[in-house]
Amino acid sequence: MTPTLVPHHPARDWAEIQERMLVPLYEAVYDRLGVVAGSRVLGLGCGSGLALLMAAARGARVAGVDRDHARVALARERLPRAPLGAADGTAVPEAVREGGPYDVITAFHGPAALAGVTLPAERGAAVVVAGWGPPERCATASVRRVAARLAGWTATEHDGPRDCLAEAVAAAGLRPSGSGGVACPFGYADRDSAVRGLLSTGEFDAALRATEPDQVEKELLEALEPYARRDGTVWMPNVFRYVVARVP
Repeated sequence: MTPTLVPHHPARDWAEIQERMLVPLYEAVYDRLGVVAGSRVLGLGCGSGLALLMAAARGARVAGVDRDHARVALARERLPRAPLGAADGTAVPEAVREGGPYDVITAFHGPAALAGVTLPAERGAAVVVAGWGPPERCATASVRRVAARLAGWTATEHDGPRDCLAEAVAAAGLRPSGSGGVACPFGYADRDSAVRGLLSTGEFDAALRATEPDQVEKELLEALEPYARRDGTVWMPNVFRYVVARVP
């Protein structure tokens, strides 16, 4: 299949296409932790703010931080009154820190958001870190392997160890208190949307730096073929894992 060279606008594509794929994860975690009116929720790696918007709809006070300035700008459009900040390192912006202490802190998009951060949390606060489930239960694993190969990585380097969530919790000095898994299928209206959504995740950033963009898109489209339906939609079943820990 000839690549279409889809215009790449990562932050906007994340907000408009990809972010909603993890809604089942957000809902499951908020249900488990009892996020309600009066909860104080901080999102590390908050993206363009959908998870925080869902917490705010439950009555929670929310704040967020993300390394991607463009995503934070989109989050501010959704949550103009919430303390939101862009952070290039591990320091939580002052305005976000002053909104604490928080009783729920989420790192929905992987352990990297939690690494090295001094958490503005009260004692006993819940901290949740989430990531991909087992590759054999994630259709997207085949697409991620394409990204790894084009970037020159091994599968192990890309996927990371199975217990990376628990390791992140331990490294942060937190006390594990539970875990869970949630089905988060990736469904797209067509191949174009699938390419735009997947490129917006950051999984292909290294591949795009190492390889010509048209080659990346060509191989991504080929990897998507087994998941394309007769009506043109793309459906990829996935499972995400999360670990709940407490601030000692």
